[in-house]
Amino acid sequence: MRQIPVDTNGATLMVAQPPQTKMKDKRNGVIATDADTGHTLVTVDVLFVMNGNAEVVTVTVAEPDISGELTMGTPIALTGLVARPWENEFNGQKRHGISFRAVAVTSLAAGASTPKAA
Repeated sequence: MRQIPVDTNGATLMVAQPPQTKMKDKRNGVIATDADTGHTLVTVDVLFVMNGNAEVVTVTVAEPDISGELTMGTPIALTGLVARPWENEFNGQKRHGISFRAVAVTSLAAGASTPKAA
């Protein structure tokens, strides 16, 4: 799968919506996990502000790779952010978009705690 690195230098990033468990199958309550580590995946809605433009993007990250308290408005850093184009077909309708994945999400708020143990 193609991955496009995203440069966040010069951008202001903050939490728009705190981390929520990512569901693989909402109907059956199946939680999404990282294929390599088996860690639970979470999504964080991030306000991405650059050059006077603001957009909220949903970023997926493994739960142990979140450090510090991530409440609404918390300034953050995204490590290893990549964009992945996707496309699928469901009930005869083609859909496409871009998903975002980060290696880590770190709070930049004063007194942020150290990363959680795995």
